[in-house]
Amino acid sequence: MNPKHAIDMAAIKRGLRGIALLLLAMSLTGCIYWLRAYQTYLQMGEFDRYFTVVAADDFSLEFKKPIMYSKDFISLARLYPSENDPTAEGRRFRYWFRKVDSRNQPVKPEIKFYSDLTFNEEDRITSWSFSSLFLQIAPPKFLEVSLRSIGGAEIDEDKKQLRANTDLLEKISAELPRKPAVIAQLGAPLEVRIEEQNEVYVYHFLLETHNIEKGYEDRALSEVKLTFDSSTQELIKMAGRFAGLKVSINYRKLLNNADEPVKTL
Repeated sequence: MNPKHAIDMAAIKRGLRGIALLLLAMSLTGCIYWLRAYQTYLQMGEFDRYFTVVAADDFSLEFKKPIMYSKDFISLARLYPSENDPTAEGRRFRYWFRKVDSRNQPVKPEIKFYSDLTFNEEDRITSWSFSSLFLQIAPPKFLEVSLRSIGGAEIDEDKKQLRANTDLLEKISAELPRKPAVIAQLGAPLEVRIEEQNEVYVYHFLLETHNIEKGYEDRALSEVKLTFDSSTQELIKMAGRFAGLKVSINYRKLLNNADEPVKTL
């Protein structure tokens, strides 16, 4: 096969894959919300063209050419934000997650974090932010590379999830969070499980929301699993669901000296 033919075949395969993913995205619920979500997913393939990351006290993903509307997020998550406030530029959704005990009652003293979605005057999303407490379990460098890995991810039709391939990304150099520092911020876990040579700390956070659609009540409760290496005390994995968004990150896989598999975002 000559090089010209190989290039043509690769282009054809990419085109067919794009058509298949588009049809899948439209068939998941049969509505326009999934189509706009799919178009945003396509933008992730050219991350630096369409997005900017700003990391300071919090972490923000800025949308350069926004597509999705505020109503899309409510329809896809089946959950309303805790706060829905007008701003000078448009609107802000804030989702408050509060740590709860085994009876789903807020712990005292209160431990909570938030995620913000901001929208412009056309009601299209312009930024997605996470507060500082969330960054204790998803440090900025790891969160950014995880978001970048969505570009080119495969869609799991049955689970309605994206399965990213971080092998295509450059690895990063960063220190993994250690258990004492994480516990100092999040407090004692609801449960500790032993898995092989690791400890899995389980936390529950309850989303402050209202008017939950029947059948989706469980989405308001977030079970967050933090996996620590028993020998090094390093946080090596984080998994949870936040307002309907499932996140799973294997931090060691993202390091430049790692070689184990990962499922992320």
